[in-house]
Amino acid sequence: MGKGDKEPAPLYELRPPEWLPRTHVSGDIGYLGFFPPHPSDIEEKLTSKSVTDGLVLPVLVNAEHYSHQHEIRKRLMHEDALGALEDVMNQIFARKAESVASIPQSSFRLPSRVTLNDAKRQAWFADLANPDIPLSKLGKNVPHGAKGHDLLDLLHTNDVAIPRAVWFLRVFGANETAGLRNKPTYNPTQYSVEWANVMTSYMKKQLGEIALPSPPRLVASIKQTFKGVLSDADMRKKWVSRFTYCRALTRPFIEACLTRFMEIEGSSAKEFLPNTSNILRNLITRAFAALPEACISPRIHVQYGAMLEEILMDNFVVENADTASQQNLQGLRQIVVDTLADVQKRNEAMLFQHLPPRVLGSLSSALSDIKLLNSISGKTDMSTVSLFDENSEFSPSFSRKLDFLLTWSVTPLQYGDHRPYAAACLLMLWRNKAEERALRRDAPSPDGQIQDLLFEWLDNSDVAGDPGNLPAVALLFGQLVKHGLFSYGLYMQRLISRGETGLSFTDTEGSRHRQFLRWIPLHSSDTSLISQRKMILYGFRVRETPEDVNEREIRKEFRALLPELFGGSQLAFIPVATLELTSCDRLLSAPRYEQLKTIKQWLLPLYKRFLISHTEPLYETEGLILRVFTLSTIIMARVRSYGSILDMSLCTLEYAHSSPLLTAVIETIRQHIEVWACMNRMQDVATALWAVHQTWRARGSQNRVLLKLLAEVDNDRYLEPAAREQMLSDISAFSHALFPSNENPDTVPPVLPEILLLATDPNPESPSLLANSLWYKYMTSPDWAWKVWDNTVASLRQIPLMMEDIPGRRACALRYATFLLHVDQHLPRGFDEQIRSWFLGSGRNEVAALTPDAWDVVTVVMLYLICYGALTTTTILESLVYPVWQAGASVTSEEQALSLETLLTSVNTLFEHLLLRDECGTGLPPVDVFEAQGLQSRRRDVFREPHFSTLVTNFPALVLIEQNRYLPEPLRVASMTLRRTICRVNVFRQGIYRDLDAVRLTFEKLLESQNVPDELHEPLVSALRLMLNDPGQDGPVNAAEWSSASSLLSPWKLAATSIEIRLTIKQLGEGMARESTRLAACASLDKLTTAVFYHCKSPEEADFVAEMITDVDKTVAGKVREFSFDIFREMDSGNKVESTTRLVNCAGEILRLLANIVAPFRKEKALPPLDQAVQDHLFSALCAKITEMTEFMMGLLQQPWSEDVSCGTQAVIFLARLLQFYLGFQLTWSQQSKDLGEELCANLTRLALIHGAGEGLNLLAFPLIMDTLCYTLDEIPIDMKATVPYDPFRNHPEFNLSDLPSDMPPEYKERLRTMLPYVALNPAVEDLVYATRDASGAIVSAVPVQNRPWEWTEYLGDVPGAEPRGGAEERRGDDDRPTVKNSASLSLELFEARLTGDRVIPAEGYTLKDDLMAEENLRALQDDLSAEGAFRRDWRETRVSLNDAPTAPNVRPSRGTEQEDNIPPLPGFGAHATAASDGRPSSRRPSPASSVRSAASGQLGSATSLRQSPAHPLSRLSVSTTGDVIDVDAFDAGTSASGSTNKRKAMSSIAEHEDIEIVDGPGTAASRASKRTKAKTASKTTAKGRKK
Repeated sequence: MGKGDKEPAPLYELRPPEWLPRTHVSGDIGYLGFFPPHPSDIEEKLTSKSVTDGLVLPVLVNAEHYSHQHEIRKRLMHEDALGALEDVMNQIFARKAESVASIPQSSFRLPSRVTLNDAKRQAWFADLANPDIPLSKLGKNVPHGAKGHDLLDLLHTNDVAIPRAVWFLRVFGANETAGLRNKPTYNPTQYSVEWANVMTSYMKKQLGEIALPSPPRLVASIKQTFKGVLSDADMRKKWVSRFTYCRALTRPFIEACLTRFMEIEGSSAKEFLPNTSNILRNLITRAFAALPEACISPRIHVQYGAMLEEILMDNFVVENADTASQQNLQGLRQIVVDTLADVQKRNEAMLFQHLPPRVLGSLSSALSDIKLLNSISGKTDMSTVSLFDENSEFSPSFSRKLDFLLTWSVTPLQYGDHRPYAAACLLMLWRNKAEERALRRDAPSPDGQIQDLLFEWLDNSDVAGDPGNLPAVALLFGQLVKHGLFSYGLYMQRLISRGETGLSFTDTEGSRHRQFLRWIPLHSSDTSLISQRKMILYGFRVRETPEDVNEREIRKEFRALLPELFGGSQLAFIPVATLELTSCDRLLSAPRYEQLKTIKQWLLPLYKRFLISHTEPLYETEGLILRVFTLSTIIMARVRSYGSILDMSLCTLEYAHSSPLLTAVIETIRQHIEVWACMNRMQDVATALWAVHQTWRARGSQNRVLLKLLAEVDNDRYLEPAAREQMLSDISAFSHALFPSNENPDTVPPVLPEILLLATDPNPESPSLLANSLWYKYMTSPDWAWKVWDNTVASLRQIPLMMEDIPGRRACALRYATFLLHVDQHLPRGFDEQIRSWFLGSGRNEVAALTPDAWDVVTVVMLYLICYGALTTTTILESLVYPVWQAGASVTSEEQALSLETLLTSVNTLFEHLLLRDECGTGLPPVDVFEAQGLQSRRRDVFREPHFSTLVTNFPALVLIEQNRYLPEPLRVASMTLRRTICRVNVFRQGIYRDLDAVRLTFEKLLESQNVPDELHEPLVSALRLMLNDPGQDGPVNAAEWSSASSLLSPWKLAATSIEIRLTIKQLGEGMARESTRLAACASLDKLTTAVFYHCKSPEEADFVAEMITDVDKTVAGKVREFSFDIFREMDSGNKVESTTRLVNCAGEILRLLANIVAPFRKEKALPPLDQAVQDHLFSALCAKITEMTEFMMGLLQQPWSEDVSCGTQAVIFLARLLQFYLGFQLTWSQQSKDLGEELCANLTRLALIHGAGEGLNLLAFPLIMDTLCYTLDEIPIDMKATVPYDPFRNHPEFNLSDLPSDMPPEYKERLRTMLPYVALNPAVEDLVYATRDASGAIVSAVPVQNRPWEWTEYLGDVPGAEPRGGAEERRGDDDRPTVKNSASLSLELFEARLTGDRVIPAEGYTLKDDLMAEENLRALQDDLSAEGAFRRDWRETRVSLNDAPTAPNVRPSRGTEQEDNIPPLPGFGAHATAASDGRPSSRRPSPASSVRSAASGQLGSATSLRQSPAHPLSRLSVSTTGDVIDVDAFDAGTSASGSTNKRKAMSSIAEHEDIEIVDGPGTAASRASKRTKAKTASKTTAKGRKK
């Protein structure tokens, strides 16, 4: 090129404007929205088509159907795709880390000390007290001068706030220790100890100024006792202000504060010390909140538990607090309540208070079931007895209940002939319900499973296998066979199928099922079943079986007894005793198979034919039927064939045309009413009685006895309402007919001479005629029957004077008895009420005046009336016998005894005839079996409620009569014989076991009475024991002589045993209280406890025994306790596993038993003291056992996990509980016990470490052992005579926290730290160590970090309003990101801190929440940290801003748009580049060249989203040509409400105008700089958003 030639113009290179930011800080990937043209672009190439038709960009993909998933999946399936992606990401992270700046050096400087004059020092402290002056202004230097107490006084005088004072003291201490830090022996916490001493001495100084008021003297005024700082208001206020300035007290002060608080509350100066009380309250509250473990002390709980709870609850009650404060207070209060509840629960557990109740087990369930079954009476509706569960499933519970029911029905330990019938009925009712459910659910019938369970009981039950229970088992299974619950045929088939041997009587060894097959009766005449039974029992060739022989003999006995039934003549009188012993021996001794077969299949059909053949209502016919019926029912009752008795009775009712026969049938039904109820046939009885009543009523006759029984049987259950109304109407009409109402009733004279004349009237009709005449005269008088009885007794007193021979007297007495019987028939409610009223009234004196001869005559009359139902046995007992017994029991002189001798002897004889004798023909009624049947019916009422309770209440009077020395010896012996005899009566025992609580209450009330001497307690308890024990036991039995406590603890005897043991122990306690009987009582108590304690094999038995021994005095409780401790000491064996198992199984229950025994004494806050020898021996044994178990557990942990570890843990728990129980008593610690206590604490610590981590970790054992350790440490006394200084941590654990296992739970470590003699580690350095990295980059731990509280002061921040030296630009790096300061007292280098280069985007609720598009730009183009959910991200990425639409030229921009400097969004990013909605300028500015995009840039932009939204404002520009002119000013980036309207107008304007000119963007960098300066003054929230 020549010199003159001009240089060619340089090629124009398109560069972006200076204000346009780079896309990346370091990478050269272009600029945002800047796409310069290139010659290779398609729009730069001229073709004929493009010239002719213009540039049309082809559609790269089908926007509606195209998906890039296939291409992406194909690339990902490549074997190196994921690895390549991983390498790319690793390089990205590596380059990112290289570009991040490092942490600057620490710039922290500790404030230095300066010496100031007094004025400046005072001014500085005034500024320190001023909260408006920031500490950063005061943090350059601090004044030097005052120390110790003077410094604290200076802070207090200037009223410096505690947080600011703490900062000053920390800076002050840091300067004090500055010169010592470089020394090798420097301890950063040593100055803390020194400062603690300063604070302690300062507190002592303040406390020393207090002088609590001394007790006032009589001569001194109250004011003279008040001295010290608290007496003056100003001094007190100043002192309290200093005291509250100090830090709160901790654990060692809790008990002392509580003690002082209690003293103040109980002193007379309480009203003058309210502030002191409040301070103590606050100290206690803060100490509890800081360390609740300090209150784990049973002693504190017992002494101050209630006070501590009151203090804590009162301190969290704030009135008139705002809502926020109230919520915080409630939350804090709930934390304290929960913590206090936990502390109380643990203390109560160590005191054995509120032990968790046992779950109802088999024994408890059996006792409740026994009580339920024994309560069945004649008024019980069997459908309401809920023994089995309501569901119909065959569960183990049902099997257990069925086994129990069957055993109850046959065991000799329970009483009553009704039991087998009740068992069969209950099972039948359950089967019927289960069968109904099975039919509804199309399930199998329950009969098969019931058959299996019944067979298993026969095959396995010990009670069923007892030969003595065979008749009862046969009766039970006879009822089961009758109701179809047990199949006799299936029973035989199962025995044969399993190859049962010994069924035949030809076999040498018999099976238990042989007798069952022999005895169980059949209720049907199935020939095949009978033949199969015969073949099994006797073989094929036996022609005559024992059953055939017995049946013939039984029939002979019936023919001889009842010849009328077979057409023979009537036999003479047969007494009941002869009937039982001789007449029917074969019937009574035969198996039930023959008994039932003969009675049901032979006798009953004959009897029914006999009734049909004697339908004529003749006197002789009625007599024959009455005799046959009475004798038959008596015999059937002896063999317990009650079903046949009921069938015969109901059949006879239809043919009862006379009162004697009807009365006999009614008496039979009444006598066995419990059995009919258990058979569930009360409906049949009520229906039959109603039918008979209707028949008699149709004949115009009424029967009072029939109506009375009908009302009792019905009991508002069985009759129809109309029938019941008619029955009540008939009763009312009958009563009105016999006792018509009259306003002027007749007056009966007190003396009726015609009654006395009856003694000499030989006419047999005279009694009836006299009764009719008296009724006719005086029927309207309400007391005519009472006066008739009074005159009759007066006449009876004259008979011995009129007649000398006894038979004549008795014959005359029977005449009067007949007369009274006719009088009874004229009374609507009978003679019984009138006679009772007479005996309880004026008759007492009349009876007392009767002579022995007169008593013989009166006895004949009363027995006759009772036999025929005119008088009840209960009336005679309650109105005559019992009052005489009570009078005899209270005899206090020989004269009184002599006056009662005749009366007492007579009533005893009468009682014997009424309840004990069954003989006939002794000269007194009953004279035959028919009268005896009536007497038996009235006798049964005595043993039914409510009359039986009255008998039990008066029964102890017989014992008092026996022991009354004023009474004659024969009378006392007769009373004893009477008492022992009644105890053998079966129905008497049935009544006893029906209501054992009534028996217990009767004797307990008597023993607690002050009127009964102590020497009578033993005979009373012996009498009770005889009532409860088996009939074979004769005479008093000493409870201490029991040899088989296991049988006494069986469910059948446990209820009775509990009563007996309870009263026996009370008796022994009284014996131990007397010097003369103490040794014998102690020996008896030892025997009793031995018999009971060693047989407590189950938890339930232990609980029941404990319940028996409750409410005893301290002497007995102490004796039982010491005996139990002897058992603990004896428990040891060579095998450690066996020894521990025995400890847990047996001794654990005894411990619970003891806890229940001493529970009543804990209410006194102190248990009775232990004997010193027992105390030392037990504590030595406990320590030795715990030492042994510690070594044992240490050895087990060396082995692999086994069950022995679990067994050992259980033993450790038991020993800890036993130690807690031992510590609850008042102990006297000997020197040996103190020495053992030190070793004990060490072993407990070792056990806690064993169970706190590793394989021995146990969540129950560790806290229990730790609580036990706390309890032990509290109870070991302080040696006041020791010469060495007192060490409060003498017996505490001693180990380093670093020695604790690493796998120990953190809460366990914290618990152990509280036991160590130093405070817990500071949370700032807890688990913090110095670490380095080795050659491989792994972290290597070094020494732990020591706490440097005096060097690590608070970071005060920059001085407000101050700028760094470099200005605001120094705070940011090259990429406009803020830098990190390192100006705290702890350098960030210690934590290996580094910058990540990320920014945190503001969370929802900040500036960008309304500008999701700007947020999208931040997330898409920068490295940020944010927390965003999947739904929020989906919402954000799929939204289209309404402000992205172009605005029409004629539409004025909104106010928001004007505030945004008219900067349009970037075309390259579409709607995602909108400006912030709050008016701040956008951080993204578009390029002026970005308005024209090349095809390549269009393809690059489309890579972000290949499918445009139809509503996208730039969707039409995707296919535009270079000739299209776009007006960027037409796009409105505002957020006005008219955005949608502007969008439609803009789109329409683009469609209409083809020529759109390009508008230049912002031109100069200066304008950018000016706007950037404005941006710097934006809010802090926006800056944070940009950083992120």
